[in-house]
Amino acid sequence: MLDDFMFYVQYGVNHVLDINGYDHILFLMVLTVPYVFKDWKRVLILVSLFTLGHTASLVLAAYDIVKVNGALVELLIPITILIMAVFNVFTAGKNTSKGIGLLFISALFFGVVHGLGFAREFHLLVGKSSNKLLPLAEFALGIEIAQVIIVFVVLFLSYVMQTVFRFSKRDWVLVLSSIVIGLVIPMILDNELVR
Repeated sequence: MLDDFMFYVQYGVNHVLDINGYDHILFLMVLTVPYVFKDWKRVLILVSLFTLGHTASLVLAAYDIVKVNGALVELLIPITILIMAVFNVFTAGKNTSKGIGLLFISALFFGVVHGLGFAREFHLLVGKSSNKLLPLAEFALGIEIAQVIIVFVVLFLSYVMQTVFRFSKRDWVLVLSSIVIGLVIPMILDNELVR
């Protein structure tokens, strides 16, 4: 029982931290970069909404309630990252507290999209098992742990860049978001639906 628990939690952690599937990391980077440590509550809500959307789509897919075109989802994932990065570029240095509801809804929706991207693999993992909810919950816990690690690293890196290297918050958000834009555009152009 404990072995199963650790397997699914570790699987969730590895899913997020997998360097070959770095789209998840890129999304968390652009989601987190506009914030600093004192904004931890808002960041925690955003990341948790993302996990909730991710887990909900996995549940729907695991029970065959939703079936999606894999190529379409693989196109939508970098598009969601691009949208967040472009949003950061246009709002860097501005007070975005008025649009926080839209940001929360976006994090939830983008979580659904990212979860659908992993649904096929998770479906193969749990197979025809009748009990899919417990592995899903354990997997979601692993995702949340990995996301907290990434968020902490991004917040720490932001702190270092803004205090040691004297980047303004606005400039740091612009730099990191622009790097992410440069990384996701080829992901979009390489998708079979675009080629």
